[in-house]
Amino acid sequence: MTHAVQFEAPEISKLRDLQLFIDGRPTQPLSGKYFDTVNPATEEVICRVAEADSRDVDLAVAAARRAFDEGPWPRMKVADRCRTVRRIGDLILQNLEELAHLESLDTGKPITESREGDIPRAANNFHFFADFVEGLASESHPVDDVALNYTAREPAGVAGLITPWNLPLYLETWKVAPCLATGNTCV
Repeated sequence: MTHAVQFEAPEISKLRDLQLFIDGRPTQPLSGKYFDTVNPATEEVICRVAEADSRDVDLAVAAARRAFDEGPWPRMKVADRCRTVRRIGDLILQNLEELAHLESLDTGKPITESREGDIPRAANNFHFFADFVEGLASESHPVDDVALNYTAREPAGVAGLITPWNLPLYLETWKVAPCLATGNTCV
């Protein structure tokens, strides 16, 4: 059953330039370049987004590598990490209305598709991968009474994630959620 919820879409004039997020903080692109994000339904500029170049990517990868090598994330207990990943899904649902409106502005799709499909599915990806990774068991198999073969699941490092434009948040979560749940960092 769907409930009608009154929600004011964010005023376009109040949206700001969106910066890169590198090393835990908003960061201006080194080139100073931004590009317009346009609502395809109205052709109105929604906001300007920082245009990363290879120098920005290098900084982001270096920061993600430091976070992986020096930070707590890959060394956390799986249950603790998965609880955090699950919480991201919860936060998406808590902000469903705002995210749905922003997604609809960005893609030009009807709000009902974003509200009832894309955003809940994005949250579900964080819930699913948190539960899946937490449920993975290590496997071991004796071999000829001489050896024991086993599987050790360990984080691999930094992942570079590229997502398409047509379902921005939802398709991003298909990559970010499993990456984080398995203890990796990403750009």
